[in-house]
Amino acid sequence: MRTFQQENSRLRWITLSSSEVSVDEGEDVIRGLKQMPKTLPCRYFYDDRGSELFEQICDLPEYYPTRTEQAILETYALEIAHLTGACELVELGSGSSRKTRLLLEAYSQLNPHLQYCPIDVSAGILKTTALDLLRQYPKLSLCGLAGTYEQALAQLPRFGLARRLLIFLGSTLGNLDEQACDNFLTHIQQALQPGEFFLLGVDLHKPAEILEAAYNDAQGVTAAFNLNMLNHLNHRFQSNFDLDQFAHAAIYNQIEHQIEMHVRSLKNQTIELQSLDCTVALQAQETIRTEISRKFHLPTLISVLENHALQPLQVWTDPQSWFALMLCQRQCMDSECP
Repeated sequence: MRTFQQENSRLRWITLSSSEVSVDEGEDVIRGLKQMPKTLPCRYFYDDRGSELFEQICDLPEYYPTRTEQAILETYALEIAHLTGACELVELGSGSSRKTRLLLEAYSQLNPHLQYCPIDVSAGILKTTALDLLRQYPKLSLCGLAGTYEQALAQLPRFGLARRLLIFLGSTLGNLDEQACDNFLTHIQQALQPGEFFLLGVDLHKPAEILEAAYNDAQGVTAAFNLNMLNHLNHRFQSNFDLDQFAHAAIYNQIEHQIEMHVRSLKNQTIELQSLDCTVALQAQETIRTEISRKFHLPTLISVLENHALQPLQVWTDPQSWFALMLCQRQCMDSECP
């Protein structure tokens, strides 16, 4: 079931319940911890504290993706708006919507009555951001949706505008392996009608020293973000991870072209996740992989998008070609064509 809360005439709030999650609650945790090597799904980064820490990461001097993507948007947001025309804006993983405000400013020049649907797994940051945006944009209508990408894409509400722009920034696509990426893009394809748009931000190949510095910042914020996942699991599944007995590690896999983040066990220990009836033994120096962040080769990614009926119309990059912003249009499939 979904619950609805009407804050005022411009805000609709939708929370998707755990019964609608694509996997049973915690089954993905058990599966990851029982395999070798051990993994945890990166969606567990984002409790309210995790979301706050990620916002801090975005401002770190070593972490180039946010400021690089933001600079591209500052230059091309108005061009994007003119290419698509007036659209309802739907953002996956919206967080604080800091970069999306550039798009809201651009689209307000086409139609001051903006329609925006931010989607995030963290209900706390989602609601704070929604109320802030309503104050900033007096003619904005907003539908905040708390849930996973799979839930949201299957149940997106429509405001009534003829076209939709789905927004997926921050190179979050890189957190998905090839199979998960293929499944995700299939969901995107199904959520869009022919002629609608998909705006995608992706991190590109670059030297390992730049990448490893971005995920091992001097202030230790990324380490705190990584370890906070264990704290989130403690609260959510009544587990006994002792954060003092784990260390953060992030390395660049040059063969797979991806950053791999891990938490490393500092001793032999046994972890119990009581509500999941799951016990896991860890050896000293054994790691649990918490995230991958793939770095993309543009021609290869364009081919993958085209295979999902998502035709890139325009690609913008920064002067160093570290990051790319891609505007794609959903094409008509043979079965959909008249």
